[in-house]
Amino acid sequence: MRRRLLAAAAAVAVAVPVMAAAIPASADRAHPAVVSTNPVDWTPHVLDGTVWALALVGDTVVVGGAFTRVADAKRRVTVARKNIFAFGLYDGEIRTFAPQVDGAIYSLAAGDDYTVYLGGGFKSVNGANQRGLARVSLRDSGRVAPFNAKLNWGDVRALATRGGHLYAGGTFTAINGVNRVALARMNATTGAVDQGFDARLSGPGLKRVRVEHFDVSPDGRKLIAVGAFLKSGGYDRTQIALFDVGGPSAMLSSWYTTAYEPPCMQGFDTYLRQVKFSPDASYAVVAATGRASSAQKLCDSAARFETSGGRRNPTWVQRTGGDSLYAVAVTGAAVYLGGHQRYFDNPYGTDSNGPGPGAVSRPGIGAVSTNTGKALPWNPTRSRGVGVRAFLATAQGLFVGSDTDQLGREYHGRLGMFPLS
Repeated sequence: MRRRLLAAAAAVAVAVPVMAAAIPASADRAHPAVVSTNPVDWTPHVLDGTVWALALVGDTVVVGGAFTRVADAKRRVTVARKNIFAFGLYDGEIRTFAPQVDGAIYSLAAGDDYTVYLGGGFKSVNGANQRGLARVSLRDSGRVAPFNAKLNWGDVRALATRGGHLYAGGTFTAINGVNRVALARMNATTGAVDQGFDARLSGPGLKRVRVEHFDVSPDGRKLIAVGAFLKSGGYDRTQIALFDVGGPSAMLSSWYTTAYEPPCMQGFDTYLRQVKFSPDASYAVVAATGRASSAQKLCDSAARFETSGGRRNPTWVQRTGGDSLYAVAVTGAAVYLGGHQRYFDNPYGTDSNGPGPGAVSRPGIGAVSTNTGKALPWNPTRSRGVGVRAFLATAQGLFVGSDTDQLGREYHGRLGMFPLS
Protein backbone atom coordinates (compact mmCIF):
# COMPACT_ATOMS: atom_id res chain seq x y z
CA MET A 1 0.00 0.00 0.00
CA ARG A 2 2.78 2.44 0.94
CA ARG A 3 4.55 1.90 -2.39
CA ARG A 4 1.29 2.46 -4.27
CA LEU A 5 0.74 5.75 -2.43
CA LEU A 6 4.26 6.87 -3.29
CA ALA A 7 3.75 5.95 -6.93
CA ALA A 8 0.48 7.87 -7.00
CA ALA A 9 2.15 10.91 -5.52
CA ALA A 10 4.84 10.69 -8.17
CA ALA A 11 2.40 10.36 -11.05
CA VAL A 12 0.81 13.78 -10.65
CA ALA A 13 1.72 17.08 -9.06
CA VAL A 14 -0.10 17.37 -5.73
CA ALA A 15 -1.66 20.70 -4.84
CA VAL A 16 -0.43 22.26 -1.61
CA PRO A 17 -1.52 25.83 -0.75
CA VAL A 18 1.85 27.54 -1.16
CA MET A 19 2.53 30.77 -3.06
CA ALA A 20 5.50 31.52 -5.31
CA ALA A 21 8.88 31.21 -3.58
CA ALA A 22 12.04 33.27 -3.57
CA ILE A 23 15.55 33.22 -4.88
CA PRO A 24 17.77 33.45 -1.79
CA ALA A 25 19.68 36.71 -1.67
CA SER A 26 22.80 34.70 -0.85
CA ALA A 27 22.28 32.18 -3.68
CA ASP A 28 25.51 30.81 -5.11
CA ARG A 29 26.78 32.53 -8.24
CA ALA A 30 27.75 30.47 -11.26
CA HIS A 31 31.50 30.36 -11.83
CA PRO A 32 33.36 29.75 -15.11
CA ALA A 33 36.10 27.76 -13.36
CA VAL A 34 37.20 26.26 -10.07
CA VAL A 35 38.43 28.87 -7.58
CA SER A 36 42.07 29.25 -6.54
CA THR A 37 43.50 27.21 -3.65
CA ASN A 38 45.19 30.38 -2.31
CA PRO A 39 42.80 32.49 -0.21
CA VAL A 40 42.98 36.27 -0.39
CA ASP A 41 44.88 38.09 2.37
CA TRP A 42 42.40 40.90 3.05
CA THR A 43 39.49 39.19 4.80
CA PRO A 44 39.03 39.94 8.52
CA HIS A 45 39.26 37.29 11.23
CA VAL A 46 36.66 36.01 13.67
CA LEU A 47 38.60 35.26 16.84
CA ASP A 48 36.27 32.86 18.65
CA GLY A 49 33.17 30.73 18.20
CA THR A 50 31.66 29.73 14.86
CA VAL A 51 30.58 31.45 11.65
CA TRP A 52 27.20 30.03 10.68
CA ALA A 53 25.94 32.30 7.91
CA LEU A 54 27.09 34.63 5.12
CA ALA A 55 25.18 37.05 2.90
CA LEU A 56 26.06 39.68 0.33
CA VAL A 57 24.26 43.03 0.54
CA GLY A 58 25.50 45.35 -2.19
CA ASP A 59 29.22 45.77 -1.62
CA THR A 60 29.06 44.43 1.94
CA VAL A 61 29.50 40.89 3.25
CA VAL A 62 27.46 40.19 6.37
CA VAL A 63 28.65 37.45 8.73
CA GLY A 64 26.48 35.76 11.35
CA GLY A 65 27.20 33.12 13.95
CA ALA A 66 28.15 32.71 17.59
CA PHE A 67 31.22 34.84 18.33
CA THR A 68 32.31 37.91 20.28
CA ARG A 69 35.48 39.40 18.71
CA VAL A 70 36.68 40.29 15.23
CA ALA A 71 40.08 41.49 14.00
CA ASP A 72 41.18 43.24 10.81
CA ALA A 73 43.12 41.31 8.17
CA LYS A 74 46.51 42.21 9.66
CA ARG A 75 45.32 41.48 13.23
CA ARG A 76 46.32 44.93 14.44
CA VAL A 77 42.87 46.07 15.52
CA THR A 78 40.34 43.97 17.45
CA VAL A 79 36.72 45.04 17.88
CA ALA A 80 33.79 43.62 19.82
CA ARG A 81 31.14 42.14 17.57
CA LYS A 82 28.65 39.76 19.14
CA ASN A 83 27.15 37.24 16.72
CA ILE A 84 27.14 39.55 13.69
CA PHE A 85 29.41 41.94 11.78
CA ALA A 86 30.01 43.19 8.25
CA PHE A 87 32.96 44.03 6.03
CA GLY A 88 33.71 45.41 2.59
CA LEU A 89 33.48 43.01 -0.31
CA TYR A 90 36.58 44.36 -2.03
CA ASP A 91 38.88 45.42 0.81
CA GLY A 92 37.77 43.55 3.95
CA GLU A 93 37.31 46.77 5.93
CA ILE A 94 35.21 46.09 9.03
CA ARG A 95 32.04 48.19 8.96
CA THR A 96 30.62 50.05 11.95
CA PHE A 97 27.51 47.86 11.65
CA ALA A 98 27.00 46.27 15.10
CA PRO A 99 23.42 45.43 16.15
CA GLN A 100 23.10 43.91 19.60
CA VAL A 101 21.83 40.35 19.20
CA ASP A 102 21.66 38.14 22.30
CA GLY A 103 21.93 34.72 20.64
CA ALA A 104 23.41 32.85 17.71
CA ILE A 105 22.58 33.84 14.14
CA TYR A 106 22.15 30.80 11.88
CA SER A 107 20.92 32.43 8.66
CA LEU A 108 21.01 35.73 6.76
CA ALA A 109 19.27 37.16 3.71
CA ALA A 110 19.71 40.50 1.97
CA GLY A 111 16.82 42.93 2.06
CA ASP A 112 15.96 46.02 0.07
CA ASP A 113 17.35 49.45 0.94
CA TYR A 114 20.65 48.19 2.39
CA THR A 115 19.07 45.97 5.04
CA VAL A 116 19.58 42.38 6.11
CA TYR A 117 17.29 39.79 7.66
CA LEU A 118 18.60 37.77 10.60
CA GLY A 119 17.47 34.28 11.58
CA GLY A 120 18.66 32.34 14.59
CA GLY A 121 18.27 31.39 18.22
CA PHE A 122 18.23 34.92 19.65
CA LYS A 123 15.41 36.47 21.70
CA SER A 124 16.19 40.17 21.47
CA VAL A 125 17.71 42.68 19.06
CA ASN A 126 18.98 46.03 20.32
CA GLY A 127 17.23 45.38 23.63
CA ALA A 128 13.80 44.81 22.12
CA ASN A 129 12.00 41.47 22.14
CA GLN A 130 12.51 39.93 18.71
CA ARG A 131 12.67 36.16 18.82
CA GLY A 132 14.53 34.34 16.09
CA LEU A 133 13.78 36.70 13.22
CA ALA A 134 14.57 40.37 12.58
CA ARG A 135 15.37 42.97 9.94
CA VAL A 136 18.12 45.51 10.58
CA SER A 137 19.70 48.38 8.69
CA LEU A 138 23.32 48.22 7.61
CA ARG A 139 23.44 52.01 7.80
CA ASP A 140 22.77 52.44 11.52
CA SER A 141 22.34 48.86 12.94
CA GLY A 142 18.77 49.69 13.94
CA ARG A 143 15.72 47.46 13.68
CA VAL A 144 13.70 48.27 10.59
CA ALA A 145 10.06 49.16 11.12
CA PRO A 146 7.41 48.07 10.45
CA PHE A 147 8.86 44.55 10.14
CA ASN A 148 7.65 42.74 13.24
CA ALA A 149 7.36 39.01 12.63
CA LYS A 150 7.02 37.11 15.90
CA LEU A 151 7.86 33.43 16.34
CA ASN A 152 5.87 31.52 18.91
CA TRP A 153 9.05 29.66 19.95
CA GLY A 154 12.03 27.89 18.44
CA ASP A 155 14.51 29.32 15.94
CA VAL A 156 15.11 30.16 12.27
CA ARG A 157 17.78 28.17 10.41
CA ALA A 158 17.31 29.28 6.80
CA LEU A 159 16.15 32.48 5.10
CA ALA A 160 15.58 33.67 1.55
CA THR A 161 14.16 36.82 -0.05
CA ARG A 162 12.58 37.57 -3.41
CA GLY A 163 10.69 40.67 -4.40
CA GLY A 164 8.39 41.59 -1.56
CA HIS A 165 8.57 38.25 0.23
CA LEU A 166 10.66 36.65 2.95
CA TYR A 167 10.88 32.88 3.44
CA ALA A 168 11.98 31.23 6.68
CA GLY A 169 12.64 27.67 7.79
CA GLY A 170 13.42 26.38 11.27
CA THR A 171 11.81 24.85 14.35
CA PHE A 172 8.89 27.24 14.88
CA THR A 173 5.25 26.19 14.64
CA ALA A 174 3.61 29.62 14.31
CA ILE A 175 4.45 33.18 13.28
CA ASN A 176 2.27 36.10 14.40
CA GLY A 177 -0.18 33.54 15.77
CA VAL A 178 -0.61 31.87 12.36
CA ASN A 179 0.18 28.15 12.40
CA ARG A 180 3.13 27.40 10.11
CA VAL A 181 5.17 24.31 10.90
CA ALA A 182 8.88 24.85 10.15
CA LEU A 183 8.42 26.76 6.85
CA ALA A 184 6.71 30.07 6.16
CA ARG A 185 6.40 32.96 3.74
CA MET A 186 5.95 36.53 4.93
CA ASN A 187 5.56 40.04 3.63
CA ALA A 188 9.14 41.30 3.58
CA THR A 189 8.11 44.77 4.75
CA THR A 190 5.74 43.97 7.61
CA GLY A 191 6.46 40.35 8.47
CA ALA A 192 2.81 39.43 8.00
CA VAL A 193 2.36 35.74 7.23
CA ASP A 194 1.21 34.85 3.73
CA GLN A 195 -2.08 33.07 4.33
CA GLY A 196 -1.75 31.11 1.11
CA PHE A 197 1.67 29.60 1.82
CA ASP A 198 1.55 26.39 3.85
CA ALA A 199 3.80 23.45 3.00
CA ARG A 200 1.93 21.32 5.59
CA LEU A 201 5.07 19.57 6.81
CA SER A 202 4.62 16.88 9.42
CA GLY A 203 6.59 14.13 11.08
CA PRO A 204 4.51 11.40 12.65
CA GLY A 205 6.56 9.92 15.48
CA LEU A 206 9.21 12.65 15.43
CA LYS A 207 9.79 14.70 18.55
CA ARG A 208 9.89 17.93 16.56
CA VAL A 209 9.45 18.90 12.92
CA ARG A 210 12.06 21.30 11.56
CA VAL A 211 13.48 22.58 8.30
CA GLU A 212 17.24 22.39 8.57
CA HIS A 213 17.89 24.19 5.28
CA PHE A 214 16.23 25.09 1.98
CA ASP A 215 17.18 26.59 -1.34
CA VAL A 216 15.32 28.25 -4.18
CA SER A 217 16.32 27.76 -7.79
CA PRO A 218 17.92 30.73 -9.55
CA ASP A 219 14.86 31.14 -11.77
CA GLY A 220 12.59 31.19 -8.72
CA ARG A 221 10.47 28.28 -9.90
CA LYS A 222 11.52 25.55 -7.47
CA LEU A 223 12.06 25.31 -3.73
CA ILE A 224 13.76 22.34 -2.09
CA ALA A 225 13.78 21.79 1.68
CA VAL A 226 15.53 19.28 3.94
CA GLY A 227 15.07 18.49 7.60
CA ALA A 228 13.21 16.51 10.21
CA PHE A 229 9.92 15.81 8.48
CA LEU A 230 8.26 12.79 6.90
CA LYS A 231 5.30 14.20 5.01
CA SER A 232 4.11 17.24 3.09
CA GLY A 233 0.43 17.69 2.52
CA GLY A 234 -0.16 14.10 3.61
CA TYR A 235 2.27 12.62 1.07
CA ASP A 236 5.45 10.80 2.05
CA ARG A 237 8.51 13.00 1.79
CA THR A 238 11.20 11.65 4.11
CA GLN A 239 13.67 14.41 5.04
CA ILE A 240 13.47 16.14 1.64
CA ALA A 241 10.71 17.74 -0.44
CA LEU A 242 10.63 19.68 -3.69
CA PHE A 243 7.98 22.29 -4.50
CA ASP A 244 7.02 23.85 -7.82
CA VAL A 245 6.63 27.56 -7.06
CA GLY A 246 6.61 29.26 -10.46
CA GLY A 247 2.90 29.96 -10.74
CA PRO A 248 0.37 31.95 -8.73
CA SER A 249 0.11 29.04 -6.31
CA ALA A 250 2.56 26.30 -5.45
CA MET A 251 2.42 22.55 -5.64
CA LEU A 252 4.23 19.70 -4.02
CA SER A 253 6.28 18.39 -6.92
CA SER A 254 5.91 14.89 -8.26
CA TRP A 255 9.66 14.60 -7.54
CA TYR A 256 10.56 12.39 -4.59
CA THR A 257 13.24 10.03 -3.36
CA THR A 258 13.28 7.18 -0.89
CA ALA A 259 17.08 7.40 -0.58
CA TYR A 260 16.89 9.01 2.86
CA GLU A 261 14.38 6.62 4.36
CA PRO A 262 17.04 4.24 5.83
CA PRO A 263 18.09 5.61 9.24
CA CYS A 264 21.63 6.49 10.20
CA MET A 265 22.89 6.25 13.78
CA GLN A 266 20.16 6.41 16.41
CA GLY A 267 19.44 9.94 17.56
CA PHE A 268 19.48 11.64 14.15
CA ASP A 269 15.91 12.78 13.47
CA THR A 270 17.41 14.16 10.26
CA TYR A 271 20.90 13.68 8.94
CA LEU A 272 20.53 16.14 6.05
CA ARG A 273 22.29 19.45 6.68
CA GLN A 274 22.31 21.56 3.52
CA VAL A 275 20.90 21.49 0.01
CA LYS A 276 21.73 23.68 -2.99
CA PHE A 277 20.46 23.84 -6.56
CA SER A 278 22.75 23.94 -9.56
CA PRO A 279 22.79 27.26 -11.47
CA ASP A 280 20.30 25.91 -14.01
CA ALA A 281 18.24 24.07 -11.35
CA SER A 282 18.49 20.81 -13.27
CA TYR A 283 19.87 19.12 -10.17
CA ALA A 284 20.45 19.67 -6.46
CA VAL A 285 23.17 18.44 -4.13
CA VAL A 286 22.57 17.41 -0.51
CA ALA A 287 25.23 17.36 2.23
CA ALA A 288 24.68 14.95 5.12
CA THR A 289 26.01 13.76 8.44
CA GLY A 290 24.70 10.72 10.36
CA ARG A 291 27.73 8.53 11.19
CA ALA A 292 27.86 6.08 8.35
CA SER A 293 27.03 2.50 9.23
CA SER A 294 27.17 1.03 5.72
CA ALA A 295 28.14 1.98 2.18
CA GLN A 296 24.53 1.39 1.12
CA LYS A 297 23.17 4.34 3.14
CA LEU A 298 23.64 8.05 2.47
CA CYS A 299 24.99 8.91 5.91
CA ASP A 300 28.12 11.13 5.84
CA SER A 301 27.81 11.80 2.14
CA ALA A 302 26.98 14.28 -0.58
CA ALA A 303 24.52 13.22 -3.25
CA ARG A 304 23.32 14.70 -6.52
CA PHE A 305 19.67 14.37 -7.54
CA GLU A 306 18.16 15.41 -10.86
CA THR A 307 15.12 17.60 -10.25
CA SER A 308 12.84 16.40 -13.05
CA GLY A 309 9.73 14.67 -11.78
CA GLY A 310 9.01 11.23 -10.42
CA ARG A 311 11.02 8.98 -8.16
CA ARG A 312 14.73 9.77 -8.17
CA ASN A 313 17.76 7.86 -6.98
CA PRO A 314 21.01 9.79 -6.61
CA THR A 315 22.96 10.38 -9.81
CA TRP A 316 26.15 10.07 -7.80
CA VAL A 317 27.20 9.82 -4.18
CA GLN A 318 30.41 11.16 -2.65
CA ARG A 319 31.25 9.27 0.56
CA THR A 320 33.67 10.41 3.24
CA GLY A 321 33.92 7.11 5.11
CA GLY A 322 32.33 8.25 8.36
CA ASP A 323 32.92 12.02 8.61
CA SER A 324 30.17 14.62 8.49
CA LEU A 325 29.49 17.08 5.70
CA TYR A 326 27.65 20.26 6.69
CA ALA A 327 27.90 22.71 3.80
CA VAL A 328 27.63 22.68 0.01
CA ALA A 329 28.01 25.21 -2.80
CA VAL A 330 27.20 24.46 -6.44
CA THR A 331 28.72 26.83 -9.00
CA GLY A 332 28.51 24.89 -12.26
CA ALA A 333 32.28 24.48 -12.38
CA ALA A 334 32.37 22.41 -9.18
CA VAL A 335 30.51 21.24 -6.12
CA TYR A 336 32.28 22.47 -2.99
CA LEU A 337 31.82 20.46 0.19
CA GLY A 338 32.75 21.34 3.75
CA GLY A 339 32.62 19.50 7.06
CA HIS A 340 35.14 17.72 9.22
CA GLN A 341 35.93 15.08 6.65
CA ARG A 342 39.40 13.69 6.17
CA TYR A 343 38.86 11.95 2.85
CA PHE A 344 36.79 11.95 -0.33
CA ASP A 345 36.17 8.95 -2.62
CA ASN A 346 36.12 6.81 0.51
CA PRO A 347 33.10 4.45 0.44
CA TYR A 348 35.01 1.64 2.13
CA GLY A 349 36.84 3.64 4.80
CA THR A 350 35.75 3.91 8.43
CA ASP A 351 36.65 5.99 11.47
CA SER A 352 38.26 3.02 13.14
CA ASN A 353 40.03 1.41 10.16
CA GLY A 354 41.15 4.50 8.25
CA PRO A 355 40.82 5.23 4.52
CA GLY A 356 39.73 2.59 2.07
CA PRO A 357 41.01 1.83 -1.43
CA GLY A 358 41.05 4.89 -3.69
CA ALA A 359 40.47 7.44 -0.92
CA VAL A 360 42.05 10.90 -1.36
CA SER A 361 42.94 13.35 1.41
CA ARG A 362 40.62 16.38 1.55
CA PRO A 363 40.78 17.69 5.13
CA GLY A 364 37.81 19.89 6.00
CA ILE A 365 37.10 21.21 2.52
CA GLY A 366 37.19 19.98 -1.06
CA ALA A 367 35.57 20.03 -4.47
CA VAL A 368 34.01 17.30 -6.57
CA SER A 369 32.98 16.99 -10.19
CA THR A 370 29.44 18.08 -10.95
CA ASN A 371 29.08 15.16 -13.39
CA THR A 372 30.64 12.26 -11.49
CA GLY A 373 30.90 13.36 -7.86
CA LYS A 374 34.54 12.29 -7.82
CA ALA A 375 37.11 14.44 -6.06
CA LEU A 376 38.66 17.23 -8.12
CA PRO A 377 42.36 18.11 -7.64
CA TRP A 378 41.35 21.26 -5.68
CA ASN A 379 42.70 20.66 -2.17
CA PRO A 380 43.48 23.84 -0.19
CA THR A 381 43.01 22.07 3.18
CA ARG A 382 41.75 23.56 6.43
CA SER A 383 41.97 22.65 10.09
CA ARG A 384 38.97 20.40 10.46
CA GLY A 385 37.31 21.35 13.76
CA VAL A 386 33.60 20.65 13.72
CA GLY A 387 33.36 21.81 10.13
CA VAL A 388 32.52 24.39 7.49
CA ARG A 389 29.06 25.81 8.14
CA ALA A 390 28.65 28.36 5.36
CA PHE A 391 29.68 28.90 1.75
CA LEU A 392 28.91 32.00 -0.29
CA ALA A 393 29.82 31.97 -3.98
CA THR A 394 30.03 35.52 -5.38
CA ALA A 395 31.33 36.94 -8.62
CA GLN A 396 34.68 37.38 -6.87
CA GLY A 397 35.07 33.84 -5.55
CA LEU A 398 34.07 31.51 -2.73
CA PHE A 399 33.67 32.74 0.87
CA VAL A 400 33.96 30.14 3.63
CA GLY A 401 32.74 30.34 7.22
CA SER A 402 33.67 27.78 9.88
CA ASP A 403 34.98 27.25 13.42
CA THR A 404 38.76 27.01 12.89
CA ASP A 405 41.61 29.35 11.98
CA GLN A 406 43.60 27.60 9.25
CA LEU A 407 42.45 27.78 5.65
CA GLY A 408 44.59 27.16 2.60
CA ARG A 409 47.61 26.55 4.84
CA GLU A 410 47.37 30.10 6.18
CA TYR A 411 45.90 31.76 9.25
CA HIS A 412 42.32 32.80 8.54
CA GLY A 413 40.15 33.13 11.62
CA ARG A 414 36.94 31.30 10.86
CA LEU A 415 36.52 33.22 7.61
CA GLY A 416 38.23 33.33 4.24
CA MET A 417 37.73 33.73 0.51
CA PHE A 418 39.14 31.76 -2.40
CA PRO A 419 39.22 34.00 -5.49
CA LEU A 420 38.49 32.97 -9.02
CA SER A 421 41.83 32.32 -10.69
